[in-house]
Amino acid sequence: MLSPHEIFARMPAPCAEQLFAFLHEKEKRLYKATIETLAKQRKLRGIFIERRPRPERHAWMRDALGKKVNHGVAAQLLQIWLVAAHSGMLCDFLDSLGIPHDDNGTIESVPEAPTREKLSEAVTALFAKHDPEVVTVYLHAFQALDDEGGWPTLDALLAEDARLKM
Repeated sequence: MLSPHEIFARMPAPCAEQLFAFLHEKEKRLYKATIETLAKQRKLRGIFIERRPRPERHAWMRDALGKKVNHGVAAQLLQIWLVAAHSGMLCDFLDSLGIPHDDNGTIESVPEAPTREKLSEAVTALFAKHDPEVVTVYLHAFQALDDEGGWPTLDALLAEDARLKM
C-alpha cells in the first residue's frame, strides 16, 4: 500500500497538473498555503516559488509533496481534490459497491471489504467512465487514507492489476 506522499511521488505529471490547476483555480488559499509550507521546509520564500512558471512550479510542488515529511499535506490535498473535483467518480465507485454515502462521495466509516469479484467489476466500470490516471490515484488514496489499513481485496487488486500500477 502506498502512502499519500508516495502517491504524489509516483503520480503521472498530467494528473498532478490537474490537481494543482484545480487548487489554483478553486482553492486559492490552500494553494498559496501549500506553497508557503513547502517553501519554508526548504528555507525558501514562497514568493520565489510563486514567480516560477506554472509548469515548473507544479513540478517542484509534486516533487516536494513526494517526500515523507509531507505525508500530512499530501493526504489533505488528495482528499480535497478528490472530493471537490471528482465526487462523481467517488459516488460511482461507492454506488457500484452498494456503500451508502453523501452527495460528495464521502462515507462515515469504511465498511467491510467487498469480494474480489465485486471490487474488480467496480474498478472496470470506473475505468470505462473516468480518466484512468485519476481512477488509479483515487483507488490508491482510498486505500492509503483509511485509518484501519484499507481492504485486503483492494490491496491485492492494486498489486496485481496492471491498470492500477503507479
